[in-house]
Amino acid sequence: MVHAPVALIPMSFPESHWKQACEVAPIFNELADRVSQDGEFLQQSLSRTRKVDPFTSRLLEIHSKMLEINKIEEIRLGLHRSDYMLDEQTKLLLQIELNTISSSFPGLSCLVSELHRSLLQQYREDIASDPNRIPANNAVNQFAEALAKAWNEYGDPRAVIMFVVQAEERNMYDQHWLSASLRERHQVTTIRKTLAEIDALGELQQDGTLVVDGQVVAVIYFRAGYAPSDYHSESEWKARLLMEQSRAVKCPSISYHLAGSKKIQQELAKPNVLEKFLENKDDIAKLRKCFAGLWSLDESDIVKDAIDRPELYVMKPQREGGGNNIYGEDVRDALLKLQKEGTGSDAAYILMQRIFPKISHSILMREGISHKEQTISELGIYGTYLRNKTEVVINQQAGYLMRTKVSSSNEGGVAAGFAVLDSIYLV
Repeated sequence: MVHAPVALIPMSFPESHWKQACEVAPIFNELADRVSQDGEFLQQSLSRTRKVDPFTSRLLEIHSKMLEINKIEEIRLGLHRSDYMLDEQTKLLLQIELNTISSSFPGLSCLVSELHRSLLQQYREDIASDPNRIPANNAVNQFAEALAKAWNEYGDPRAVIMFVVQAEERNMYDQHWLSASLRERHQVTTIRKTLAEIDALGELQQDGTLVVDGQVVAVIYFRAGYAPSDYHSESEWKARLLMEQSRAVKCPSISYHLAGSKKIQQELAKPNVLEKFLENKDDIAKLRKCFAGLWSLDESDIVKDAIDRPELYVMKPQREGGGNNIYGEDVRDALLKLQKEGTGSDAAYILMQRIFPKISHSILMREGISHKEQTISELGIYGTYLRNKTEVVINQQAGYLMRTKVSSSNEGGVAAGFAVLDSIYLV
């Protein structure tokens, strides 16, 4: 067992941009919910991707089956995280992505905020920083509260919340923190099962009740199932379909999962698309302000520019979890290869404006050893959303995650081994 990698002192961050990120969180929550309800938009937007990306194709297949049987998710739960970088040149806070599945680190991020507050207090004379400038971070309890309220809306006091986990889970302590909060604060029992175990032990009763290993499941919380590597055989896909057919509250449902895909993010950035889902002009303007440049690969002038100036773009496939994006000269090589093949495989990717955040100095701790590094950071704002039919039960910003990495590293996941956990110091 090793400690999670952390930064030793918090990262300075402008208070105005912090407030902006917190303010748009409930708007993004509402947007994700409304997009998830438009099955035609999801299917149509991802139709080209479906032909060349087998993983997205399988997700869309399950989604299609739910549309065919007119499966309605009356109770909808979203535990989201919207990730941003602060562009140094324009001073704009730009969104990297909106995560709608397995938004990790609500547990450990709270502990890092507490650690930094404690260190600043303890070494106040040496560091000369005010510990109260680190914003309160209650992500784990807010996530637990949303899960518990969804469990409550389901209405069976004997039922459990099921965490869907990877067989070789390295990030289990972040998840255990949530389980502990659910048990201690809400007296809710949680169980942990892999997709393969759910296929072997799960059954669907006639009224849609999901029973796994003899226990009724009220809420399914996915911390696995977002990557092709989580589906080792047909068994895992059968489990995903079984859960989707059930009346358990899914976090996320298949439509929420698809609403968080890169292609949907790019579609929403097109002119007049947000207006299909949101009425409030001020809300739309606030979201647009933090959209980075996003393009599909059928925009030939953008593709040409990305081949000429690859350092200004990031090429992204429809994947979650870090370690999947293409940068620098590799962007040019990948685009030229796709053009040469001409198979339509370009639909599996989008292009995004590359964001250049300010470079800072940090002390990073890995496996008990400290390193002084030049670093850049990424801010994630958590959001919790719960709706039962027409009633919105919860819609709020729910804490934050700061990740810091060596400035020479392109990728940004902590669990993937690229970044460390950090907190923010408001300036």
